[in-house]
Amino acid sequence: MVERIYLDNNATTIVDPMVKQAMEPYWCERYGNPNSLHSFGTEVHPDLRVAMNRLYKGLNAAEDDDLLVTSCATESNNTVLKGVYFDLIKNGGKNHIVTTTVEHPCVANTCRFLETQGVKVTYLPVNQDARVEAEAVRRAITDQTALVSVMWANNETGVVFPIPEIARICRERGVLFHTDAVQAIGKVRVDVREASVDFLSLSAHKFHGPKGVGALYARRGLKLAPLLHGGEQMAGKRAGTLNVAGIVGMGLAMELANDQLRFEDTEVRRLRDKLEDGILRLKDVLVVGRRELRVPNTVFVSVRGVEGESLLWDLNKNGIAASTGSACASESLEANPIIKAIGAGEELSHTGIRLSLSRFTTEPEIDRAIQVFTQAVDRLRAISASY
Repeated sequence: MVERIYLDNNATTIVDPMVKQAMEPYWCERYGNPNSLHSFGTEVHPDLRVAMNRLYKGLNAAEDDDLLVTSCATESNNTVLKGVYFDLIKNGGKNHIVTTTVEHPCVANTCRFLETQGVKVTYLPVNQDARVEAEAVRRAITDQTALVSVMWANNETGVVFPIPEIARICRERGVLFHTDAVQAIGKVRVDVREASVDFLSLSAHKFHGPKGVGALYARRGLKLAPLLHGGEQMAGKRAGTLNVAGIVGMGLAMELANDQLRFEDTEVRRLRDKLEDGILRLKDVLVVGRRELRVPNTVFVSVRGVEGESLLWDLNKNGIAASTGSACASESLEANPIIKAIGAGEELSHTGIRLSLSRFTTEPEIDRAIQVFTQAVDRLRAISASY
C-alpha cells in the first residue's frame, strides 16, 4: 500500500486531537440550544464564553470589539463586502472598492458581483515578489473609496502582504480596511490592534480546528448590514443557531495555534525549506516569493515543461497530496493568475504546484515527498512535448 503524505494544509488541516476531544461532549451530552432558557441551553453558556474569550485573546481584540461567529471565511468576507455595499455604497453615496488580483475567489467573485450592481472595483496587481505594495493601495484610493480589502497572506504562494502599512494608509484616508487572514492565523502573529484593521476574516479549519465554523472581527463602533437576517443570535448581527461544538473547537484551536507559533517559525519553516531545497535541485524550477516574505509552511513552485494538473495526478498516484492552487478554484483550468501576475510568462501559467505543511508534518514525510516529486518531474519531462 502506498504511503500517504498530506501536503495540502492551505486547503484544510487535520483537526488537532485535543480539539476533537474538546468538541465531543457538545454533540450528544451538552447538546442544548444556547438560546433556550432551560438548563439544557444555559449550561453551555460558560463554555461558549471560554471559547469566545480564547478567540478575542488570540486576535488581541478589545472587549468592546465585535467578533461574529460565521460558518466560514467565505461568509465572513461576503458579510463585509456586501455590508459595506449596503451601508456606504448603495445608501451612502460612495461607489469604489480597492482589492487585488490575487484574492481568494470568495472575495474576487463577490467583487465581480458588486460590479454588476454599479460598484467600481480596482484590482491591484502584485509585484515580482508576488506581493501587493502599500503605495499602490495609497495611489488607488479616491474620495469615492468605501473599502480596501487585501488578504493578510496569499493562499497559493504564502506571501505575506504589508497589512499594518496598508491599514495605516486607509486610516489616514478615512477608508475602511478589511483583511482576509485565513492563511495567516496559526502561521504568523496576527494582532488586530497592532495592525489597526477594521475587519478581519478567519476560518477554523485552516488552523487545525473543525470545518464549518469561522469568524468575523469588526472594530468597535463599526456597523455592517447583516448578511443573514433571522433571530437575535450574535446580537442580531448574524442570525442562526450557534454551532456550539464548532465554536468550542475553534476557540481551542486558536489558542493552540498561537501557542505553536514559535514551532511554526522554526521547525515547520526548517522542513519547508528542506522540501524547497530538494525541489530546487531540479533544473528550470521557479519558486514564487522569497522565503523571508512567506508564511513558514508554503512552497508554490512552477516546473517548466510539466503541466500542474499532470504533476498533481502523478504525485497523488504516489501518495502525495498537493494542489495546483486554491481548493476553491481547483476545477478551473484557467491560467494561474499568480504566475501571470509576476510576469513569469505564458508557458509557465499552467505549471504551478502548491505544497503546504503543518505542525503535524514529519521529516521522513518530507524526505519521501522530495523523492516522489523528483521522480514525477523526471518522468513527466521525459514524455513532454514542450521540454
